[in-house]
Amino acid sequence: MAKTDFKSIDEYHDTFQGEKKDRLAAIRKAIREVAPDAEEVISYQIPAYKYFGFLIYYSAATNHISLSYPYSQALLEEFKTELSKYKMSKSALQLPDKDPLPLDLIKRIVAYRMKENELAEASKPKKAKKK
Repeated sequence: MAKTDFKSIDEYHDTFQGEKKDRLAAIRKAIREVAPDAEEVISYQIPAYKYFGFLIYYSAATNHISLSYPYSQALLEEFKTELSKYKMSKSALQLPDKDPLPLDLIKRIVAYRMKENELAEASKPKKAKKK
């Protein structure tokens, strides 16, 4: 049975070899470039990043890598043209292994998600300080 109790993103990546592992590393690097302060975690047994809440997840499948998060309608509209060439659901974008990774698009999606999370955090009611 495959390992499913990952404690780190490195452990997750180490279950893959060759080009798939390289593609996962490239996605990780792209996310880290845009969101260096995001916390790396394992959630649902896949790599995820937290920045004022969950930012983005990614995972490897047989023929693609998925970037996932319950994407907002605004994000889907912002990247509508670029996303149209990929298999996409409300929460997952499939990046086929046969195609080059769209690292610039990934970076822009992460930056957009960061802004969404920052705005959501800023709009939360402030808690009263205890004296």
